[in-house]
Amino acid sequence: MTMDLAKPPTLEDLTERLWQAVRRGDERVAAATVRRALDEGADPEVVLLDVIASVQGRVGTEWAANRISVAQEHSATAINDRAVALVALHPCAQTEPARGRITVACVDGEWHGLPARLLAEVLRLRGWRVDYLGAQVPTHHLVAHIHRTGPDAVALSGSIATRLPTAHATITACQATGTPVLVGGAAFGADGRFARLLGADAWAPDARTAADDLARRPLPRPQPDHQPMDDLPHLIDQEYTLVTRSRPRLVKAVFDALEDAYPAMREYDEPQRERTAEDLSHIVEFLATALYTDDDDLFGGFLAWTADVLAARGVPAKSLLPALELLGRELKDFPRATGILRSGSARLTRTLLTAAGTPQ
Repeated sequence: MTMDLAKPPTLEDLTERLWQAVRRGDERVAAATVRRALDEGADPEVVLLDVIASVQGRVGTEWAANRISVAQEHSATAINDRAVALVALHPCAQTEPARGRITVACVDGEWHGLPARLLAEVLRLRGWRVDYLGAQVPTHHLVAHIHRTGPDAVALSGSIATRLPTAHATITACQATGTPVLVGGAAFGADGRFARLLGADAWAPDARTAADDLARRPLPRPQPDHQPMDDLPHLIDQEYTLVTRSRPRLVKAVFDALEDAYPAMREYDEPQRERTAEDLSHIVEFLATALYTDDDDLFGGFLAWTADVLAARGVPAKSLLPALELLGRELKDFPRATGILRSGSARLTRTLLTAAGTPQ
C-alpha cells in the first residue's frame, strides 16, 4: 500500500500505518507514526482510542483467526502499550488535574492491561488525577490503596469472563470503603449485564463513554453493608463452589475418557494432547463462571468462540461435543450444571450446522 508521506494522513491512513508496523513488530516505525501524528496536531485522545485501540482490536481478531501467532500477538500488544506511553508523555497531552481522583485497575488474575491503560490516559487528558495500578491487582492491595488515597471512584477493568467471581468480590470490597465502582471490559458483557448482576455502581462500554459519564455527574455512593450473596442467591446450591474445587479431577476424568469417545484423539501428538487438556480446563472454568452468574449464554458464547478458534487452527470443533457429554456424566447430580451443558451443546451443534451450511 503506497501512501504520500508528505500529506497529513487521514485517520484511516494513520491506523493502517500503525497496524502494518505493529504486525511486522517494528517498534521504531510504530513510534515514529504516532509521534508524527501528534506533532502534526492530531488529538491525543483520538490517537489513543481511534488508532491504537483500533489496532489492538485487530490484533485480537487476527490471533483468533490464526493469522498471527501468540508471539506476534504479544509483540504487537507490547508495541501498542509503548505507543500509549509515547502519547502520554507527548507535550500535547500534558493536562493539569482539575477534577477529582480516580483509581484505575484490572481485576486480580486479569493480564489484559491495555484497555485499563487507555482509560487511565483518557481520564488524565480530561483533567482527572489518575492512579493507574496496572494488570493483575490483588483485591487487598487495591483496598489498601483506596484507604490511603481516598479516590472519588474506582474504575475496574476485566476482559476475561472467568474473572467475574473475583471481580464481584473486588467490587464489594471497594464499595465497603464507601467508594463507588465503575466497571468495563468484555468480561462484563457487551450490554453490561454482568456489571448490573454483580452490583457495580456504573458500567461503560468503552473508555470514551466512561470518561464522559464520570465528567457528567458523580457516581452514586454504594449501599452500606452490601454482601455478594445479596446479588446471587442461586449460589446457595453450592454448585459453583463444588465444580470449581473439582476442576482438576473433572479435567482428568474427561481427558481419560475422551480417547474412546473421540477416537481421532488417539493420533494426537504430545503437544496436541496438552492443548486438549488446557481446552478442557477452560471449559470447566467457563462452566463454573456460568454457574456463578446463572447465565447459560455465557457458556454457550464461549463454546461458539472456541469453535471458531479451533476451526481456524484446523481442529474439528465437533470434538467439543463428546467432551461436553462426558463432563455432563461427571456432573449428573448437578442440575444447574447439566442444564448449562445441554444448552451449550445445543448452541454448539447449531453453530456447527450453520458453518457446514446444513439446514437446521
